[in-house]
Amino acid sequence: MATARTLQLDSVCPATRTLVEHVTSKWGVLVLIALADRPAMRWSELKREIPGVSEKMLIQTLQTLEADGLVLRTAHPVVPPHVEYSLTEPGREAHDLLAPLVRWAYDRATR
Repeated sequence: MATARTLQLDSVCPATRTLVEHVTSKWGVLVLIALADRPAMRWSELKREIPGVSEKMLIQTLQTLEADGLVLRTAHPVVPPHVEYSLTEPGREAHDLLAPLVRWAYDRATR
């Protein structure tokens, strides 16, 4: 079994590093945390939920997490367009692993 150290130093699998970078990016963490609170959210709801994120960064982060299979984008065929985002099962797993770290950081920052 690989240890955390060998996983960190493993250069044979750059896809692993890329996925970790996406999940642990500033906006990636916040999107995963925000999406865990509801079954689905519209883009404007996410924008309000994550203060400070620009439109460009939110769009880019959602596209990246969708490509990684962590976020599901559902476009409803109505006028005006109605698009919702939700966590996939791997996205929920990533959230469940990140949530304790975010809680720990919040507890330390608010002391």
